[in-house]
Amino acid sequence: MRKLRSTTFVSLDGVMQAPGGPEEDTSGGFTLGGWTVPFFDEHLGEVMDRFMTPPFDLLLGRRTYDIFAGFWPHASEEEGAGPLNAATKYVASRGRPELGWDRSVLLEGDVAEAVARLKQEDGPELQVHGSGDLLQTLLRSGLVDEVQLLVFPVLLGSGRRLFTDPLPRNLQLLETSTSASGVVVSRYGVDGEVSTGSFG
Repeated sequence: MRKLRSTTFVSLDGVMQAPGGPEEDTSGGFTLGGWTVPFFDEHLGEVMDRFMTPPFDLLLGRRTYDIFAGFWPHASEEEGAGPLNAATKYVASRGRPELGWDRSVLLEGDVAEAVARLKQEDGPELQVHGSGDLLQTLLRSGLVDEVQLLVFPVLLGSGRRLFTDPLPRNLQLLETSTSASGVVVSRYGVDGEVSTGSFG
């Protein structure tokens, strides 16, 4: 069975929209794209290098796929393009888009059912990068094994947020570190239903 892990850049107030550049995603009038860039340092580069050590396949929502496909096929090996270009890209979309990036496959039918079938197959681990709507669908369906969050020390006040309607879940902290620029990197295992109690 294949493991499914996610990684997301998120602000302290939960925004995940357009972390990489001003024009990456301006939907909803968002004007603060590129908010991660001033904080990126050697430690965060090492974190992402470890996460993206091949082999892996990608699960991407349509918006994230379009952003990635506009950049990574033209990027250099030094920029980290090799593993992403070599991976099979499974794309969740409500339409039937043209997928021009090599090794791209449109997920047919119900997304959660399609991903559940992929997890049962032999193959490398499955990774979700960004793709907030897709990630929430997979979390609600109990298909995500690990969630990695890179929480940046910035309040954005607006923009698309990562968790808008998640199914309640306990998370178990597996690993954490902090970069010199103040970014907290936390890796969690998804650990079943929420436990409650009382101090009284």
